[in-house]
Amino acid sequence: MIKKNLTINPKAKGLIFDLDGTLADTMPIHYIAWKNAAAKYGIDFTTDLFSQLAGIPLYPTVEKLNQIFGKTIDPKEMGDLKEEEFENNMHLTPEIKVVTDLVRKYHGKIPMAVGTGGSRRLSLKSLDIIGLSGYFDILVTSEDVSNFKPHPETFLKCAELMGVASSDCEVFEDGLLGIQAARTAGMMVVDVTEYYKVTIGQ
Repeated sequence: MIKKNLTINPKAKGLIFDLDGTLADTMPIHYIAWKNAAAKYGIDFTTDLFSQLAGIPLYPTVEKLNQIFGKTIDPKEMGDLKEEEFENNMHLTPEIKVVTDLVRKYHGKIPMAVGTGGSRRLSLKSLDIIGLSGYFDILVTSEDVSNFKPHPETFLKCAELMGVASSDCEVFEDGLLGIQAARTAGMMVVDVTEYYKVTIGQ
């Protein structure tokens, strides 16, 4: 059952949003791009596998696939193939309105940041597509950290840049690794998938 009325915790002094699957409904587009790229290397990229790897940056995802399937695929080669397909279709991305409404409501009233495992270039493009360019002064991407989700570094860096204590930050996430990262950081966390219908693949 889908919950209604997504709100922020009254104790929150800073808000951190994941991007893919939280602000922008890019996950179906990411899934098809991964499925098509993986098929070229003889990998059946299932929805379960996609959920397991969600939140891991591009090239490390290929490294994980190599481990799981015993392959020696060039991470850059396959990653770039996937990213090109994703970028060709990302203009179709809708916003996740139940979450973006919060951004618009609290913009200028409470510090906000985006913490994503994506690249800076495509993250900025995604924010532009869903009409949120200019809403975030702070964007922490895979290029800004050494350790990716479920490590808390992404969210801890967001908190540091906002000047807000970790325990006073509330994270909005859709991925299991991101939720784990937020909890490890000692932050309040909301699983946004409880507030909208998730549709990935068939």
